[in-house]
Amino acid sequence: MDGTWLDHSRWPSAGRVLAAVSIMPALALAGWLLAGLPLLLLGWFRPLPMLLFGGALAVALCVYGARLEREDDAADATVWHVAATCGIAAASAVFNGIFHSEQLVIRRDPATYAQYAVWLADHGSLPIPYGTAAFGGPDPALVPSSVGVYDYGGAIVPQFMPGAPIVQAIGHWLGGVSGLLLVPPVLGGLAVLTVAGVVARLVGARWAPLAALAFAVALPVLYTSRTTFSEIPSLILIFGGIALALDTRARPRAAALAGLVFGLAVLVRIDGLRDVLPVLAYAGLLIALRRRQGRGERYARMGLPLLGGLAVGVGLGFLAAYSLARPYLSYLSDSVLPLLAICAVVLAATVAGAVLGPRIIPAGWKAMRGGRAARWLPGLAAGLVVLVTLGLAARPWVQTVHRVAKAEGDVLNAKFIVMTQLANGLPPDPSRLYYENSLYWVIWYVGVPVVVLATLAAAVLARRMALGRGFVWLLPLAIIGWTTVTTLWRPAITPDHPFASRRLVPVIVPGLILLAVWGLRWMWARARQAGYGPRVQRSLLAAGGALVLLPAVVTSIGTAFSPIERGESAQVAKLCEALPRDASVLIVERVTGERFTQVVRGMCRLPVAQVRPSGEAGAAAGANADINLAAPADVTRLAGRIRSAGRSPVVLAAQQAQLAPYGPATQVVKLRTRQDERSLVDPPNGTWSLTIDVWMAVPPTS
Repeated sequence: MDGTWLDHSRWPSAGRVLAAVSIMPALALAGWLLAGLPLLLLGWFRPLPMLLFGGALAVALCVYGARLEREDDAADATVWHVAATCGIAAASAVFNGIFHSEQLVIRRDPATYAQYAVWLADHGSLPIPYGTAAFGGPDPALVPSSVGVYDYGGAIVPQFMPGAPIVQAIGHWLGGVSGLLLVPPVLGGLAVLTVAGVVARLVGARWAPLAALAFAVALPVLYTSRTTFSEIPSLILIFGGIALALDTRARPRAAALAGLVFGLAVLVRIDGLRDVLPVLAYAGLLIALRRRQGRGERYARMGLPLLGGLAVGVGLGFLAAYSLARPYLSYLSDSVLPLLAICAVVLAATVAGAVLGPRIIPAGWKAMRGGRAARWLPGLAAGLVVLVTLGLAARPWVQTVHRVAKAEGDVLNAKFIVMTQLANGLPPDPSRLYYENSLYWVIWYVGVPVVVLATLAAAVLARRMALGRGFVWLLPLAIIGWTTVTTLWRPAITPDHPFASRRLVPVIVPGLILLAVWGLRWMWARARQAGYGPRVQRSLLAAGGALVLLPAVVTSIGTAFSPIERGESAQVAKLCEALPRDASVLIVERVTGERFTQVVRGMCRLPVAQVRPSGEAGAAAGANADINLAAPADVTRLAGRIRSAGRSPVVLAAQQAQLAPYGPATQVVKLRTRQDERSLVDPPNGTWSLTIDVWMAVPPTS
C-alpha cells in the first residue's frame, strides 16, 4: 500500500460535496420522470422497466451533475456546514416519517394522489377501465366516476398531472401502502437539502444550516412532507433548476440540464408553468446578450441550451396534460387559459427580444447610464419592491375577494366554505375566498421578521441589478418575485388552513427564507463595516437567527406532533378483506361513493360503481327521504344483472339503516381518528375529529 488513499488533497472539498449532493435530488427526479412518462404512455410503467431506464437515467444525471461542480462552488463550506445541513435534512425526513399521515380515503387532494400512485404501481397504464361487464353491461344508473377521477371518453381518468404519482409509486413497489406513505417524508428531507444548496451558492455555505432549519420547521413544509402532495417534488425541481443554472455558468452547454429540470416541474403541477415562466424570459435575455457580446460572455452562452432544455421539459408536461389530464385541465380552464395566454405573450416578447435585443440593449443601456435614468432607476426598483409588499399588507383594508359559484365544483366548494365558516364561528358567506389575507398567511408561517428581511434583501438586490451589478441574482429573484406576487394575488385554492398553505411551498416559503438569510448576512456585513466588534456581531447573528426561526416554530408547534388520519390503512385493508373476491360493488350513498369508489377499485382491486342518487324518488317518498341515496329499485335491478354476469353483488353505504332494503348489514369500516383543522382567519393550531363508517350488505337472491 502506498498510502495515497490517506492523501486528503485527493478528496473533494466540502464546498464541492455540498454543491453536488444538493442538486442530486432534482437530477434523480428528472431521470425518473424522463423514463416514467414514456413508459406510462406505452402502458409499461412497471418495476423492472423503470429500474432499468428510470434508475439508470437518474444515476447517469446525478453522476454528470456531480462532475459539473467545481472546487469554488460554495467555497466557504466546511465539513461542519455540510454535516449540519445534511443532518437537518435527514432529521426532517425522520421526524416527518414518524408523524406521517395516512390519507387514503378520498376526501381531499392527498388521497387522490395516493390512489393515483396505487393504480400506477399496480397496473402501469392509464386510463382506468370501466369494467361495466362486471355489472352486466352499461346502465344509466351506474356512475363509475367519483372525487379524484373523471368519467371521460369511455374510461376513467385520474385528476392531476402524473408527475407526482410517478415518483410516489416507487414507495408502493418497495413497501406496499406503508412504503407509499413514507415517500413524502423522504422527499421533504431532499427538499431541505435542495433549498440549503441554493442558499449555499447565493448567500454562503455557513448560512445554509440556518436556512435549512428555518425551512424544515415551517408548518407548510411539515404539512406537505407528511402526505402525498405534489408541491414538494415541484419545489425540488424548481430550486434544483436554480442551483444547476448557477453551476453551469462555466459550462454553458450544460445549462440544457437546468432548463430540463425547470421544465419538468410542469409534469408535476400544471401551476409549474407559471413558476418557470421567468426562465423563458431569462433565456431570451441571454440569447440577446450573446448575439451582441460574442461567445466569450459566460452568462450569455447559456441562453440557447437553457431554452432548449426548458422546451423539452415543458413539452413533456404538455404531452402528459393532453394525453392523461384533459378533464382536469378543462375543470381548471378559468385559470389555465389565462396562464396560457400570458405564456404566449412572454414567448412572443422573448423571441422579439432575442432578435432585436442586440440592437436595443446596448443603445438603451448607454442612454440609461448617461441620462437621468441612471439616477432614479435604482431607487425606483428598490421602492417598487417595498410598495408591492406594503400593497399586499394593506389589501384586506381595501378589498374583499368574492367569487360567485357557477360551475358544479365551485358550488360544492361554496357549500364547503359555509360549513367551515360556521365551524369557525364566522358569518356564512359562500362567496368569500379570503384571498386578500394571503400575505398574512405567509406571516403566520414564517413570521414578520422573515417577510421584512426578505423585502429588504429584494429591494437591495433590485437596486444593485439596476446599477448593473449582481446579475447572478436575476433568475432566482425573478422566479421568487413573480411567483410570490401572482400566487398571493390569486392563490386559487380553498382557503382553509393548513390545506391552503400548500400554495406557499414550491417557491414562496423557500424563496423568502433564502432572501431573509441574505438580508441577515447583509446586515451583519454592514455591522462589520461600521466597525462593531465581534461581540456585537455575534449578538446580531444570534438575534437574527432567533427572529428567523422562532415565529415559524411557534406556529408549527400546535400541529407538529399531531399525525392526522391515522388508521386509514388498516381500515381500508379491513374493507378489502371483507369484500368477496367475486364481488361487484355498488355504493348507494353519495358521500361513501365519493370517498370509496376509487379506493375499492384501486386497493381492493374489484369492479365498483356508485348508483346514481335519485332525487325524484327521494322527494316522492316524503320530506324525510335522503336524496343522496340511490333508489332501491335501481339497486335491485343492478344486483340481478350482476348475478347474471356470474358475480356477487355487494352494497355499501354509510349507515346500517341505509342498507335495510338489501338484507342484513355488517360494518366493514369504523374509523375514529383526527383530521386537519379548517381555519379561515387564524393560523391552525390543532386538529379536528374525523369519523368514517361503512356498512356492507349482500342483496338476497330474488
